[in-house]
Amino acid sequence: MFGSLFGKKSETLTTALRDGAIIIDVRSPQEFAGGHVAGSTNIPLQNLGNQLSRFSPDVPIVFCCASGGRSGAATDAAVRAGLTAINGGPWTAVNRAVADLEKENK
Repeated sequence: MFGSLFGKKSETLTTALRDGAIIIDVRSPQEFAGGHVAGSTNIPLQNLGNQLSRFSPDVPIVFCCASGGRSGAATDAAVRAGLTAINGGPWTAVNRAVADLEKENK
């Protein structure tokens, strides 16, 4: 059961990245400075609400954080704002998915 749940999330993440998703890391600037997905943008969760209007509903957003909790809250807020968003979970998982896609495209 868990394998199929995680497999589905991985497929959704990969599809969003293939579709040109932008990656938003909602951790603190200090956490972001300690490591992040190359090319991602840092918008701490507490600042996200007033930033959502700058995103297009036509471009998917992958949110990430340390464990998936904050990115889940960010995803919920973005979806309520009419955006296409998925919870990528931990930034390390999103980083791995990006690296896998880069390998695949070589």
